[in-house]
Amino acid sequence: MRAFRVAYDGRPYSGFQRQPDVPTVEDTLFDSLRKLGVLDGDTPTNYAAAGRTDAGVSALGQTVAFEVPDWLTPAALNGQLPGAVRAWASADVPPDFHATHDASRRTYRYHLHAPTLDDARAKAALDRLRGEGDFHNLTTDDEGTVRRLETDCVRDGDFLVLTLASDGFARHMVRRIVSLVRAVGSGASDLDRVDRVLGPEPLDGPAGVATAPATPLVLVDVTYPGVSFDPDPDAVASAREVFAERRVEGLVTARVAGEVAEGVTER
Repeated sequence: MRAFRVAYDGRPYSGFQRQPDVPTVEDTLFDSLRKLGVLDGDTPTNYAAAGRTDAGVSALGQTVAFEVPDWLTPAALNGQLPGAVRAWASADVPPDFHATHDASRRTYRYHLHAPTLDDARAKAALDRLRGEGDFHNLTTDDEGTVRRLETDCVRDGDFLVLTLASDGFARHMVRRIVSLVRAVGSGASDLDRVDRVLGPEPLDGPAGVATAPATPLVLVDVTYPGVSFDPDPDAVASAREVFAERRVEGLVTARVAGEVAEGVTER
């Protein structure tokens, strides 16, 4: 059994988990294994992944584990992967290791573009969400809504960077937390709304919390007690090169869009 750290740009994909008729990160991984002659059937032997990221969500520390031949390193896996997906570290793990169930902590980071947001109000909202609570009003799930949440919030220029960590997250929970924090920070909601959201009364329809956009969200880390991942130097270099190029593409796109936006006049 070997576990792999996988980084990916989630924008071209309809999420991590396989779905019919749409491109996903998991399908891409399995296709690469078939090209390498490692996978004959539907899924690798004893395969599991740390979590299911939504369409558009990116990752640095997504983790998959399955039985592999000794030669299958992150660099070898990258040989058949598209540039938007890069394996970059690995760890040999016990035969009963499970990438989903053995994770003790998952950490997400959201890059919220919020140049005019009141940081003090946003941080106060985030502080009220910290600790154990029932997040049933921040997810579409009916079960597994009680979680212990760790939070951090840092201003970085025009962005407010929110870091959220827990042993697990309900569906859309992170993105709805971001929406709630943004609403309080902008003054659209008062701070007491956080208490109402965490209360027992269901909040649906207009009273509910919308889901923030997916693309600013990154799964940055998944922690496994007793497991230490070894970066593959060649794979790390490849990942850095690929994502540096994608960063430049993004900067160019933003610059061009900025020129068009600033150049449009009323007459």
